[in-house]
Amino acid sequence: MLWCLSTRSLQLILLIIVLTSLSFTIRTVYNFKSRGNENSLDLFCNPKKHVLFLKIHKAGSSTILNILYRYGEARGLKFALPLRDHLGYPRRFKAGFVKNFTQNHTTNYNIICNHMRFNLPEVKKVMPNRTFYFSIIRNPVHVAESSFAYYKDISSAFDKVESLSEFVSNPAKYYSPAKLNSHYSRNLMWFDFGYDNNAEDTHDYVDAAILELERTFDLVLISEYFDESLVLLKEALCWEMKDVSYFKLNARTNASVVPISPAMAEKVQAWNSLDWKLYRHFNGTFWQRVASYGPERMRRDVAHLRTLRERLMGDCLESSSPVAADQIKEEKLRPPEFGKAKILSYVLKSNLTSKAREFCQRMVMPEKYYLDLLHKKQLLPLLTRLRQSIKAAGVG
Repeated sequence: MLWCLSTRSLQLILLIIVLTSLSFTIRTVYNFKSRGNENSLDLFCNPKKHVLFLKIHKAGSSTILNILYRYGEARGLKFALPLRDHLGYPRRFKAGFVKNFTQNHTTNYNIICNHMRFNLPEVKKVMPNRTFYFSIIRNPVHVAESSFAYYKDISSAFDKVESLSEFVSNPAKYYSPAKLNSHYSRNLMWFDFGYDNNAEDTHDYVDAAILELERTFDLVLISEYFDESLVLLKEALCWEMKDVSYFKLNARTNASVVPISPAMAEKVQAWNSLDWKLYRHFNGTFWQRVASYGPERMRRDVAHLRTLRERLMGDCLESSSPVAADQIKEEKLRPPEFGKAKILSYVLKSNLTSKAREFCQRMVMPEKYYLDLLHKKQLLPLLTRLRQSIKAAGVG
């Protein structure tokens, strides 16, 4: 009888211990995910290291590219780099546009993020099945204004007019789909996602295309809500807040940005109706993601990201305000200018240590020069193996 009582008491004690441990674990996970700091990662997730970023023109994508470059370089990840400065754009992407792919035919890449016109079957030849797909879009009115500033001299439609207002007042007069670089002047985002930017805007067609994008892309960011977008990206990739820290790159001077009236905005939206429907849809899904994340948690994490950026600016920059490109003395930190766009960048502090200077340079380095750097770094192992092979052959 005494033995039975002891057994029951032991069972009760064990049950209390199990329930207490379970309760503690649940509270720990909840608190860990809700603190809103760098450690607010899911206890059970691993940082994603296979990423595709579809770099949409004129949507703040250069800053995202810099984030990915820094993350991948710091961890020795392998980039699917272009032969030159883009992955065959404006042609639809093919695996052969990746440097050295035709020789290796491998999917052993971690990150692909340079400009391409999306083509999923060919992307799958390069990236493994577990790849995380994401992109960023922007209000088509602002895309059109920026596109006009950058591409006026190379777009067959834009080069016939003096202003975007003149163009959208009668676009059919100036636009010809078959002409060189016409895609920059109509439904540019739709084009970058791989679709026909001159397709008829029908309900069935648009819905089918957007559904396909929903199934393909794990996350679509919104340029107008850049910090909120990066918080969602950090969470989805299981990265830390410092991994998505940034300085805004490739921004234009205020003087080179043309104000858009409401009447003009309506004309731009009508001319870019496919882009407008794309934007409206993913703007809606974006805020659904924010609601799921938690509005208060989002506010805390955005504040944390901005505090981190201010701290990095204090560590790296002479001034938190960007300056015109012609004031940047160091050539590899001076952004190239294109068309009518006047690009801003940053002046680094002159008293940085060599280690700090290397870090800060990468925070502000224009994509052209960062791409050159990655090309050289990824070439070094190939050269080393080649030398070893030659040496071994000589010894033999």
